[in-house]
Amino acid sequence: MSNTHAVRRFAPRKLVLLLGLLLAALTLSTLGAGAAHADEINTDQYDYVIAGNVQFDGEPIEDVLISVKGSGYEAEVVTDADGKWRIGVPEKETYTVSLDEDTLPKGVVVAKGGSTIDAEFGLTKVKSVNFFLGEGERTTVSFFDQFVNRFVNGLNFGLLLALAAIGMSLIFGTTGLSNFAHAEMITFGALATLTLSVTLGVPIWLAIIVAIALSGALGFGLDAAIWKPLRKKGVGLIPLMIVSIGLSLALRYTFQLFYGGGTSQLPGSGMADLKFGPISLSPIDLASMGISVVVLLAVSYFLLRTRIGKATRAVSDNPSLASASGIDVDGVIRIVWIVGGALAGLSGVLWAYFRPGVSWDMGFQILLLVFAATTLGGLGTAFGALVGSIIVGLFVELSTLWLPSDLKYVGALVVLILVLLLRPQGILGRKERIG
Repeated sequence: MSNTHAVRRFAPRKLVLLLGLLLAALTLSTLGAGAAHADEINTDQYDYVIAGNVQFDGEPIEDVLISVKGSGYEAEVVTDADGKWRIGVPEKETYTVSLDEDTLPKGVVVAKGGSTIDAEFGLTKVKSVNFFLGEGERTTVSFFDQFVNRFVNGLNFGLLLALAAIGMSLIFGTTGLSNFAHAEMITFGALATLTLSVTLGVPIWLAIIVAIALSGALGFGLDAAIWKPLRKKGVGLIPLMIVSIGLSLALRYTFQLFYGGGTSQLPGSGMADLKFGPISLSPIDLASMGISVVVLLAVSYFLLRTRIGKATRAVSDNPSLASASGIDVDGVIRIVWIVGGALAGLSGVLWAYFRPGVSWDMGFQILLLVFAATTLGGLGTAFGALVGSIIVGLFVELSTLWLPSDLKYVGALVVLILVLLLRPQGILGRKERIG
């Protein structure tokens, strides 16, 4: 699909300015959540604490990096001069505590028990975690092995991101709407799967299928109840975008009201990784990549070979001309909302396994990346969204080889802005004269 009318609506300079503001906001939030260069983090913010003491031969070791991850929460801290560290956590759940052996003195390694420990709270609000150190040589992973492993993980992330980005691109291409509530459509798919599989006991494969169908129904309902009446009244694109922001906030906090602020796991999360040389993938990761490829091929066939798909491309190119040619524009838009909702719901399920975990704001966490992928590939172009998603996914994962993990999303948006400065219409977008 082309980008004929989309480029006329948004001047490149305005688009770069908007993305710059989004980047600044994300940077501020990210820097606030970075690794702490002290012996404790978030202990005043949260009621539960994981703590420990790193020593070797009775002597404390300073500046050892400790990370805690679990239930959608991540934090890092370094030990103080006494070898002590403390990290506050939001819930009484099981967390994975890791010690970075590269930050240990030369000749000191984790002698037994491993550098990663699962910490589960008991009756108290404080969980103690200690690592057993000894003398020895550390086994390091080569840069090439790390690159290959993260490349595959980036491809997996890019494929699930593409499902959401293509749905957003189809909606933008046919309606011109920048839908901020697309994040909540992503969240809805994961929450519906969680409710069906965990609460109601439906088999996970059936729960996912039903959740995707419900996500498509949500897309249809939102269009019928909100977007179609607003289009009929001739509401402009900027007011529509503001409405989508309000809808996003309303849905997000409705999810929090009913599901709480915690994180839950879908059945099958946490499976042991399978080793393929330097590549580590769980069975869920393999299934996720396979499902993504099959669905993306099906969407490609739908757009290129079916009458409805060709009509969708025609409406995206020029709605007025498509209507004059006898195409039911409203019918096409209705189908696009159903397909976009279903793709977003499936993306939410795969994102819940990739994170891992289901939470009330999980869709919002990747909204900027979905926008970045859609814009990078070319506004309104479904295949451009696929290309942009793969690039963003790879960059996000590979950038952690050089950048702190907390900055990986910011780096992806920096690349987006640089590309738009050189090619404002995006990678596959069609260049048009503005004005």
